[in-house]
Amino acid sequence: MKLISFNVNGIRAIGQKTFYDDVKIMNPDILCLQETKASVEQVMEIAKPLTEYHVYANEAERKGYSGTAILTKIMPISVVFDMGVAEHDNEGRVICAEYENFYLVNVYVPNSGSELARLAYRQTWDADFLMYLKKLESKKPVLVCGDFNVAHKDIDLKNAKPNYNKSAGYMQQEIDGMNNYHNEELYDTFRHFYPEVIKYSWWSYRAGARQKNVGWRIDYFLSSKSFLPNIKDAFILNEIMGSDHCPVGIELN
Repeated sequence: MKLISFNVNGIRAIGQKTFYDDVKIMNPDILCLQETKASVEQVMEIAKPLTEYHVYANEAERKGYSGTAILTKIMPISVVFDMGVAEHDNEGRVICAEYENFYLVNVYVPNSGSELARLAYRQTWDADFLMYLKKLESKKPVLVCGDFNVAHKDIDLKNAKPNYNKSAGYMQQEIDGMNNYHNEELYDTFRHFYPEVIKYSWWSYRAGARQKNVGWRIDYFLSSKSFLPNIKDAFILNEIMGSDHCPVGIELN
């Protein structure tokens, strides 16, 4: 069983590129999308050619902003949108699909912003989201995937030193948020398998960053500790284009 997460940076834009071919090549059983920047109806329309998949989408109140979707070949037991926290539930950032052996949470974590205007809000989000995940985990194991908008350690971005505590995505407060997932036994699956491998999942559109591989790893699959033995591998698909992110994924036994 293959699960893939992909920040598409606009599903309507990527739908005009190689998206359908890429989905066929990747052939995920479950595909989680972030930053769809579209209404539920627009996501449904673009997903129509992908006839094998059941489609669930969440949208932001603000048009053309944020948004998430889950495309799944396996019908979930249930699907719930948002965290149930009013402060966080107007940007379409969370979808939870329940399966027989786990919950799958698709998330697009808020960016702290170029001026760090949302850094304080981001800390509140991280704390509330972790609490939400632990509540789910009290019932069955959790897999959580998506764009977490943070590089966890120096190995996870090309230029760690000049960005540390200066740039959104590598502020200590954001790193602490990531540490807290780990402390609560929600583990980074890619690092579980590949502790030393340098691979990125996002590149700026500026200065040919992708061609030069000046990137950041900010897209993750986290797993409950109890579920780790069910994961066969984790991967990052650098060769899939169409967005400023690339897909990341896991394979289950």
